[in-house]
Amino acid sequence: NHFKLKEGRFKLAIRKTFFMMRVVNHWHRLPREVVDAPSLATSQVR
Repeated sequence: NHFKLKEGRFKLAIRKTFFMMRVVNHWHRLPREVVDAPSLATSQVR
């Protein structure tokens, strides 16, 4: 998908548990149709 999120590198282990760090890989695996959906309802159907 063209809405790539940057994965940061942190020295502190606690930063790895932040929400953004946990969802980056899942976000990148989403199909293009879901990412480009015009609304949440449309993406849930797909």
